[in-house]
Amino acid sequence: MAEEVLAGGNTVGAARIGDVVHKQASPWTPTVHALLRHLEAAGFEGAPRALGFDDQGREMLTFLPGETAGGRYPWPEWAFTDGMLTQVGQWLRRVHDLTAGFVPPADERWFAGRTMEPGLIVGHQDAAPYNAAVVNGDRLTGFFDWDTAGPSTREFDLAFAALWWVPLCPPSVAEGLGFHDSTDRSRRLHLLLDSYGYEGDRHAFGGVIVRRARRQAQVMREMADAGDQAAIALRPVAGYIEQSASDVEAFPDSFWVR
Repeated sequence: MAEEVLAGGNTVGAARIGDVVHKQASPWTPTVHALLRHLEAAGFEGAPRALGFDDQGREMLTFLPGETAGGRYPWPEWAFTDGMLTQVGQWLRRVHDLTAGFVPPADERWFAGRTMEPGLIVGHQDAAPYNAAVVNGDRLTGFFDWDTAGPSTREFDLAFAALWWVPLCPPSVAEGLGFHDSTDRSRRLHLLLDSYGYEGDRHAFGGVIVRRARRQAQVMREMADAGDQAAIALRPVAGYIEQSASDVEAFPDSFWVR
């Protein structure tokens, strides 16, 4: 059966053979597979199933059905609907609740190098529209590309999702993505948080978004400086994320009031 190269894949890329996705494995892949099996055992359907490795050493995952944003700009209309934003918040809450009790393997290893500790969850860490699979333009199947998943606080993972789903990137960038109403961002942020069931201080959550954005940009720049080709190509995105942090930092207090 022929391989179909899948759209997107800024890091290692992926190919589909039938209903199985084959991707280059990384040192942390076994730990991520343990996480995916944990979610599968809990009955969670919004993530791929880990199927082991093929004869080339590539990881194998079940294919999530649905439309993807891939490398298209602007993004599909579903990326900006209230219904999708609500589903994203609910999806994140379910993942965080289920992974709060995850016990990693003895040789635990994650992309960001952190280890699981009491009080942490395992976040997807890249739950943005470009990693979503959507059926019929209105139903979120789930998120693929779990390579950068890892332990964090709930807020740290939620903050990154807010950056791209609200979205909180600079208005000029958001326009290119297909979002044209920057005055609606406060309402959309609160819709995401309400859908998640977030009970924390929302003004303080703004500070988490700023820290997450700056940390993300820093990591991307460090990887690029070290010669990582994917990170080099994403240097402009690091700049957008840094600008997002500055913009969010300047939002008035009223932005954070539901």
